[in-house]
Amino acid sequence: MPCYLCKYIPPRADFLETMTDEEQELMRRHGDFLDRLLEEGLIVAHGPVMDPSGGYGVSLYRIADGELIETLTAQDPIVKTGCGRYEHYPMLHLKS
Repeated sequence: MPCYLCKYIPPRADFLETMTDEEQELMRRHGDFLDRLLEEGLIVAHGPVMDPSGGYGVSLYRIADGELIETLTAQDPIVKTGCGRYEHYPMLHLKS
């Protein structure tokens, strides 16, 4: 099964500290989306990274052969609304 580290890149470096009410709602929906994928077994773990140069999110995916990681992350409410983007990094394996 292919594995990926997916990094959510927010729209600005201080995003986590300066979110508008609308962005906070999008982030709630984003969390719900990731939690659902976690329950389905597509995500192994996810959460925010508090980098001093600017926070971001990380998700570890384990997906079915033939499934495209870009297709999955494109369904995230934050991506659908243009509130940031993902970078995808293939992993050789993922032990859990």
